[in-house]
This record gives sequence, structure tokens and C-alpha cells, in this order.
Amino acid sequence: MEKSDLTKDFSDNNNEILSLEKIRDFEYGENPHQKASLFKSEKLMDYEILNGGELSYNNLLDIDAAVSIAGEFYDVSAAVIVNHTTPCGVALGKDINEAYLKAFDCDPVSAFGAVIAFSRAVTEKIAKHAADVSLEVLVAPDFTPEALNLLLQNKNLKLVRLKTPLRMYNSMLSREIKVTPFGTLVQEPDTKQLDKDTFSVVTKTKPDAQMIENMVFAWKVAKHVKSNAIVVAKDFKTLAVSGGQTSRIDAVEIALNKACDGAKDAVIASDGFFPSADNIQAAAQCRIAGIIQPGGSIKDSDVIEQADKYNIVMIATGIRHLKH
Repeated sequence: MEKSDLTKDFSDNNNEILSLEKIRDFEYGENPHQKASLFKSEKLMDYEILNGGELSYNNLLDIDAAVSIAGEFYDVSAAVIVNHTTPCGVALGKDINEAYLKAFDCDPVSAFGAVIAFSRAVTEKIAKHAADVSLEVLVAPDFTPEALNLLLQNKNLKLVRLKTPLRMYNSMLSREIKVTPFGTLVQEPDTKQLDKDTFSVVTKTKPDAQMIENMVFAWKVAKHVKSNAIVVAKDFKTLAVSGGQTSRIDAVEIALNKACDGAKDAVIASDGFFPSADNIQAAAQCRIAGIIQPGGSIKDSDVIEQADKYNIVMIATGIRHLKH
């Protein structure tokens, strides 16, 4: 293995040296004019490529984004569709077939060329549907023999079998590193989990158990969306995902416009607090039933007052999940 010259002190006593070993070079990075390489992480997910050849730089970025969300739902049937590291369809189902079809229905257009991660083995039913769609990668704990026989007919479709259990994903993360001309930034990964027994319902209208579960679902997805992040969800299915916007109200309006009539009685999850009540007014116009957000704005009282005015349930988590 080739040693890189990238080292960085990072630990409680500031004497740990991070030394990376090169695994291989990519044909190119995000774009054809960028050279790129893959280095060992401190902990590595174990996986097997079953079809389609080596994974590209962008493949691995998207796979990481998709698997990180699927890892939030490792104990249920979940399907996660990602394009350009952004989820465009996430859903839970009574089985993996239902989860996949629900996730695909969220945004079939954005699913073109996407990476899809599953929390359960890919079935023949999923394979038949996927065979008619232009996809880049399917990643799952396993593939049934019937599914594999169908999927192997497409030599360009990359199939990845995860050998490391999804429940282990968070424990594989030790740090995040960003190299800039101003210095190398190192931080702990954002693995903070929502404790629904300690968050606060701050409105007069209270949620029922089903709404809470849908809010938690949306919150877990929003955690993985680039800030400003807004997720609209209902029945354990994303209806719209808006990320990377420079204002919270823009993110809200884009998501609501995309959800359209489906927003009625849906919930909204926000990765950051609402800085003003206009966000609540926009949600009310689309008949949103509930909102889950960190709280902590100087305008919290105005925001809560607007939620009460429109009988919208609001939960404040006290946990922010900004993603730059």
C-alpha cells in the first residue's frame, strides 16, 4: 500500500497522527479533469461487487450517502434513492418490495441514474422493476438468486452486497475531514440520535403516536440532506426533499411546491430552526399537520404562536443537524 503524506493531529490529547494508505486510483474524480484516489479509512465497510465493474469516485460518494440513510432504518424494511448525494426518495414498508415502490414513487424523474440502498435483500419483484429503469448502483445486504439472475443481465448496473451489517454503519464513523487552504478541518461525525421520550411538544395541539413516528422518520432523513434542509413526509414516505437552499423559507416553499396536494396532513422536518413565522404560514397554506425542528430561534415564540393559530403540531428537538 502507498502511504499518503496527509497527516493530522486529532484526539483528546492532540497527539494522534492520522496516516492514510492508498487503496487505488480512480479513472477520475467528480469530473474527468480531476485526479482522484481511494484511501483506507480507520474502519472500513466490508462489501462485494457482484456486477458492473469497479466503483467510481462519484459512485462511492452516492453509496455512502444512501447507506448512511438506510442505516438509520436498519431494523425495518427501507429503501433509499440518492442522486448527487441527495435523497430523492426514502420510504419504509411492511416489506422491502413495498418500501422500494413507495420510495421510487416519490420522484421517478430524479431516480434516473440513481444509487439505491436497501435494508433488506433485493427481491425478484424489485429486480423486474429496476430492469426497466436506468439506475447506476443497487446496494443491499443481499440479493435473492432470482433477483440476481435478472440483474446480472445488465452488465452496466453495479451491484454491491454489504457484508458489514447496516446497524454497524454509525460505529464505523470516527471523524470527518475537510482539507482547505485555511487548514484541515476535523470533527466528530454527526451521529446524534433523536430521543423521542425527551423532545418537547411546544404547541397546544398534540400529536398522536402515528404522527410522532412519521416526524421521527422525516427527521432522520433531513439529517442527511444538505442545509438548509426541509423534508415533507407522510405514511413513512418522503413527498419532497429540498436541500442546499440559502434561506429556510426558500427551502420550505420548494419542498411544498414539489409535494403539491400531497402535503395535506403531511409533516415537515427541518434540520435547523425557523428564523421567522413566514415558514409556518407557508406550511399552513398547504395544510401541513405537523412540524419537527430543533427550536432555539429568537423568534421561537412567534413561530409557535403561528403554529397554534393554524392548529399545527410542533415538536422542538433541541438537536440541530446542519450539513455544509
